[in-house]
Amino acid sequence: MTGRSGESALAQSFKALSDPTRLRLLSLVAAHENGEASVVDLTEPLNLTQPTVSHHLKILVDAGLLTRDKRGVWSIYALVPGALGTLGSYLRDAEAAWG
Repeated sequence: MTGRSGESALAQSFKALSDPTRLRLLSLVAAHENGEASVVDLTEPLNLTQPTVSHHLKILVDAGLLTRDKRGVWSIYALVPGALGTLGSYLRDAEAAWG
């Protein structure tokens, strides 16, 4: 979530994670070889079309949870280092403040 700050950035990230398909996508990308995957790698395990998977990936990129690296004709996606840890830290801090 580098380059973005504040509650609106956190809200965007949590909103992106509120969809079960996007949670599954994060898991699939993280578990894929070298922690990187293309849309082609992700359509079959999700049983979704390429445009649908691409749509969900764009939301995860815009939320600062995945990176997109263009390699020739392929777009390769990977987890943003530390992004999920940042969300976890926010939840721990919020729980401590509310507790």
